[in-house]
Amino acid sequence: MIDDFAKAHLHDKLRGVRAALVWKVEGLPEDDIRRPMTPTGTNLLGLVKHNALSDARYFGEGFDRTPPLDLPPWDADGWWDSTHRATEHEGRADILDLYELVSAHVDATIDALPIDARGYVPWWDERVMLFNVMAARLCDATRHADILRETIDGSVGVNPETAGEGQ
Repeated sequence: MIDDFAKAHLHDKLRGVRAALVWKVEGLPEDDIRRPMTPTGTNLLGLVKHNALSDARYFGEGFDRTPPLDLPPWDADGWWDSTHRATEHEGRADILDLYELVSAHVDATIDALPIDARGYVPWWDERVMLFNVMAARLCDATRHADILRETIDGSVGVNPETAGEGQ
């Protein structure tokens, strides 16, 4: 019983984080969503791309499920940089469509597997349960976007209704 509750709870939180991340890029001009906001060049649109590609890896390759797009090897030169930046040829709609495609794949993977299903994450060199991956992705997805959006226009929160409440 607790496994079903935990899985449903984490899945709901992942969906909420995905929606919040998409909201973070809404209503902003292209320059703002592409503007490097940190010394490493992190920007809002790049974070959406990073989360899409990371989710495709974790919930695809990690559980022997074919990701919905071709991905270079995780340890290829330049992989980290290329996942954190949207190229000039990747528009907002392209990245958001990619995120939606991958999100459907993530949801299908979570729905298909029990929370204790075992996978392998090669960059961790560890066999893990679906629970571990869900928790890790939830943490990663929430780490960056809030401070970037607040720096741009002062918006905080998880959606337009809570913006400004400092959540």
